[in-house]
Order: sequence, then C-alpha cells, then structure tokens
Amino acid sequence: MRDTEVRRLWAANLLRAAAVPLTAVVPAFFMDGFTVLGTHLAWLCVCVLCVGTLNVGLCLALKPSLPPKRSSVANKISRFLKCCIYFFMSCILFHAIIVLYGAPLIESVTETFLFAVLLSTFTTLQCLCMLGPNIQAWIRVFSKNGATSIWENSLQITTTCSILGAWFGAFPIPLDWDRPWQVWPISCSLGATFGYVAGLIIAPLWIHWNQKQLTYKSR
Repeated sequence: MRDTEVRRLWAANLLRAAAVPLTAVVPAFFMDGFTVLGTHLAWLCVCVLCVGTLNVGLCLALKPSLPPKRSSVANKISRFLKCCIYFFMSCILFHAIIVLYGAPLIESVTETFLFAVLLSTFTTLQCLCMLGPNIQAWIRVFSKNGATSIWENSLQITTTCSILGAWFGAFPIPLDWDRPWQVWPISCSLGATFGYVAGLIIAPLWIHWNQKQLTYKSR
C-alpha cells in the first residue's frame, strides 16, 4: 500500500468533512434567518447540493476507481443516465424504508423525502462516483473482505457510519423532552450527518492502523 494513496484519501476525506459545517455557516451570510434547526429543509437542500457536488468533483479529480472506463461519448452518457436513475431509485427506496421504520406516511412527505435524499447523497452517490452503476461491484465491496483498495474500505466505513448515525438519531424523537431538534426529521438528519463526518475521519485512521494487515486482490 502506497503512502501517497493514503495521503490522498486523508486530503479528500478532510475536505469532505470540512465542507459539512460550512453548509451550516456560509448560507447564513446570504439568507436571512438561516439556521440548521429553524430552516432545516433549506439546510438539507444546501447540504445535499454542496456535499454531492464536492463528491463528484473529487471523484473526477482523484479518479480513485480502478476499473478502466470506455472513452466513447455514448458510453459516458449512458453511464451518467444510469447513475441518475440509480440515485433517484435510491431516494425512493430510502423513503420507503424510513416510512416502514415509523416516519409519517402522508404528513411531512417533503421532510421525509429530503432526508432520504440526504442519506442517498452520503451513501449511494459515493458508490456511484467510485463504482459506477454496477450492482455486482457494490455487492462485492460490501461483502466480507470485498474491498480491493483503500478507497473502497473508506466507502464501506462512511456508508455504514451514515446509516448508523441516522438510526441512532431517531432515538430521541419519542422522548418527552419537547426540544426543537426533536421535530422530524432534524435529529435523524443530524445523526446521519455526524455519522458521515465521523466515518470520513475514522476511515483513514482505521486504514492507517491496519495498514500492515490490509492486502488487496484484484477482481
């Protein structure tokens, strides 16, 4: 494992992590009354847009994916359209799962869907940027010992932390504390965001500590 690749991962993940708190601070200079709690839906839109754009930009700049890509324009257009379809399907799937876990079915549809979009941005979009619309590659990466690079290890960790963060964020909602951040889906989206940022920091640390044990086989 090359130290250069680990440093690139550190730089990319720290940049992603730093972008998240900026989405809560910078818009306040341009939007009156903007706060994460007070205008939560607006913050969700800003966070999705900024994190998604940054992830795509870093993927194009660093090119962490190993499989060679065809250079034809038709193939790139087809790949892009498939990624858009997969991302939309991911939003619908997350929305359905969230409802099955107890979110309001009819009320707060916009809030639930934007939360699903946020989760898709933290998880599915990263998979699309790194692995493309290849379900077999997704299954391989998230299977035991399926990662073939440190980038795929980082993808495993950040995705898992994001979902776990959203799940833990649901715990305070039914408690009788009457806090503003208990309104749906504030605590869940904040939990997912904290989990995502934590995963970005944990991933390079875990890879550094286990560097000698990590051996990758090409597939």
